[in-house]
Parts: sequence; C-alpha cells; structure tokens
Amino acid sequence: MGVTTHLQGSVKGIPNRYIVLVTVFLTLILLTLKSLSFAADGLTVPLGITQSSVSHEVTLEAPVAPTVRKANATFIILCRNSELEGVIQSVREVEDRFNRDFNYPYVFLNEEPFTDEFKTRISVLSPSLMEFGLISHDHWFQPSWIDEERASAARRQMELDNIIYGGSVSYRNMCRFNSGFFFRHPLVQKYRYYWRVEPNVHFHCNIPSDPFLYMQDHNKTYGFTITLYEFESTIRTLWQTVQEYVSLHPEHVHEDNAMGFVSEDEGAHYNLCHFWSNFEIADMDFWRSDTYMTFFEFLDSKGGFYYERWGDAPVHSIAASLFLPKDAIHFFDEIGYQHVPFTHCTANRERWNDGRCACDPNQSFDYNGYSCLRQWEAVAGRR
Repeated sequence: MGVTTHLQGSVKGIPNRYIVLVTVFLTLILLTLKSLSFAADGLTVPLGITQSSVSHEVTLEAPVAPTVRKANATFIILCRNSELEGVIQSVREVEDRFNRDFNYPYVFLNEEPFTDEFKTRISVLSPSLMEFGLISHDHWFQPSWIDEERASAARRQMELDNIIYGGSVSYRNMCRFNSGFFFRHPLVQKYRYYWRVEPNVHFHCNIPSDPFLYMQDHNKTYGFTITLYEFESTIRTLWQTVQEYVSLHPEHVHEDNAMGFVSEDEGAHYNLCHFWSNFEIADMDFWRSDTYMTFFEFLDSKGGFYYERWGDAPVHSIAASLFLPKDAIHFFDEIGYQHVPFTHCTANRERWNDGRCACDPNQSFDYNGYSCLRQWEAVAGRR
C-alpha cells in the first residue's frame, strides 16, 4: 500500500493498475538479471550454476601452427643475367608444382654480379629466401696451369668435328665448376641437400611429397630423372683416368656399387651411360667427402675439362656409381621433367593421375634408344 501511495503521489494522472503492472514487470526483469552471472572472459554461465563454482582464471592461448618438417636443403640455379626470362619460367614452375607448399630457399650463382633488375624480378616469384652469389675467379675460370695452346687446338678440332659446345671455354668452365666447386660456395656451405634447376626447364607434375626428406629418410645420396649416353668424343681419356685413380685408391670403391650401370664388362670399358645432371637432387656431404674430393682433384690435375670436354654429368655419375652403394641412388619417377630435347614422364598411371601431369607418357625419353634407363634398371631393379 505504501508503494502504491508513493507512486500515486509522484506520477499524477496514471491509473493505479498500470503503475502496479509496470512495477511488477520491472521487478521481474531485475530478478532475472540478478540470477545471471557472467564469467571473466565474457561468456554467460548457464542458469543454475553459481558464480563461485566457476573459475575466473581463463587462459587464452594463440593456436600453435603445426611444425612443418624440412630437410636442410636448397635449390641451386647457375645462371647469367641474360637468362632472366628462362630462370623466371623455371622458378615459376618449381613454385607452382612444389615449393609453394614447402618454401625451400634458393641460391643463384653467377660468374658476374647479378643486376638489380634480375634480383628484383626473381625475388617476387616466391616468399622463400633467395640469395644471389658471385662465383670466385679461381672456381670458374680456366686455371693458369692449363696449356692454352693445347687447349685451343682441342677446341678448334671439336668445332671442325661439329661437337656440341666443342669450341666453348665457358661451357668447360661450367662443367668444371659443377664437378668440383659449386658445393664449396659460401652461400651453399650451410646446406646439405640441393636440387639443381636450370633456366628454361619444365616440371610437368605436382610434387606433393618432399624429395629432400625422402632422400634424408631413406639414406639416398643421388637422385635423377633422365639418364643417357655421353658423346664419346668429349671424354676420350676420362675412363682410363678413372681406372688409374681406382688403382691408386681401391678402398674408395664401394663393395655394393653400381658399376654395372657405367660398364658392362666389369670396368674394362665405359659404356658412356650417365645421369643427366641438369636435374639432380643430391647430398652434398658426398661431394664434400674425402672420397669424392680426392677423385675430383685427381681428374682436374689431368686437364681433361679443357683438353677434352669432360662434363660434370659423367663425372658425377661415375663417382656415384663406383663410390656409393647402389641403393643410395634413386630414380625420381614421379617428377615429370623436361630439358629440351628430352622429357621424363612417368608411365605409372596412378602417379600420373595423382601428379596431375601435363606430359604425355608416350613421349617420355625413358626407353628411347639413346636412354640408359634399362641399364639402370638392370642394376637396381625396376621399381
């Protein structure tokens, strides 16, 4: 009665029944709000649970991104400023088919400083670390102890014989550098594994798994996609030099080697087969080992990189075949790869489908008459 009288006195002209209804309504709202309790993090505590029964200590933690396991590895691209467009093509395909999901770094090497334009246009292609290095003079150019008269005579003869790159000194520099120096470059020293990429190459299939980790987890040292015969006229004395080295260091030849890939008569002659090294994924610990470095330095001392035209492909292939267990060499069948004029495209239909491959398996070089894949399969078994 006291409440009603007070309201009548303060709100003139409003019927008592309306004032009572409003008062009841407001009282219900207040009681409802009082029954609700809010947790410290702003979430409503369900009705029937008292505030004292709910912890006020709420810890908010940012979601932790899953750790992506990676190998200590990099792409290595030896190139010139003039090859910019070809390098862009290669990097773009590496990113689209593989590296956009893995973010491995790149090291670009050149015997001349890279231009700002080159570095700018390459750097936008990937968020991965990109480093640009200058090759030291001693690692690239023809050594002073080479008899230039003899070397130039050899080049002239190869030109007359129409041997590819027969007259090129820079090509010889490249072959020697790739045989014994690239893995010693300061920008490369911190890495163990590398994937060699050249300008104007194509990767025809998606690569959903990590080849570097495959190498690491399965104790693989050297990986390839294409194998073929070398031009005999470019390496006339290479095998006899290898034989001479082996006679001096028989302890370096692995007992479970892949000699059968490079020789069909137990080492008497070289059959010219080699892994095409413009694509290779390998463990640089092997190249840096005493076994390989002793081998390379022995070959280099003979001058065959300049007096003939010894390539890094047969040098790498012979070393891997003789000094490694054959199980340490791996054929990356699932990686569709093209370096004009040859293409590797898997014949395995499941791999081809899973990789969304753009290449035609019927055009693959694998069993072309100039391919050595059959010789490799005879040694390693078809997989």
